[in-house]
Amino acid sequence: MMIDRKPWLASRALAIVAASVLVAPMVAGCGSGGSNSGANLPPVDDSRPQTMSNSGYGYGQAPQQNRGMSTKTKVAILAGAAALYYMYRKNKQRQEAGQLNGQPTYFLSKNGRVYYRDQSGQAHWVTPPPQGIQVPYDEAQQYRDYQGYNNQSTGRDLTGLGIE
Repeated sequence: MMIDRKPWLASRALAIVAASVLVAPMVAGCGSGGSNSGANLPPVDDSRPQTMSNSGYGYGQAPQQNRGMSTKTKVAILAGAAALYYMYRKNKQRQEAGQLNGQPTYFLSKNGRVYYRDQSGQAHWVTPPPQGIQVPYDEAQQYRDYQGYNNQSTGRDLTGLGIE
């Protein structure tokens, strides 16, 4: 008596192909990640401003202000949300003018926070300086409705501004 092995071989081959199709996406996801590997990492919340020596970017720090003030210069202090929005908009203006000079681009998230991505693609939350930022009074007026304008605790936050 002769046994036909063709049905058995066909079903085994079909089982191997089916198993390969199910395992292939998992194996493909185990790669090195390439240049975009940091894009899926959680954001880093830098609790203190970054400096050139510890970040390589010099971002997260307030622009240098003149220590001595003339009697003709009226300034406002921006802290909190007002400072973050000011920093974001200044960065955007420098980006549009092509003046970032190797510094990362700031982004405004949907949750109302400002962040940038480092060279590996990992997001870093931007923290405004605790002492605030001195801004010329005329320029600061556009931020008067935001929390932190002249150190006020009331006002608008940045939630919803990141939806563009």
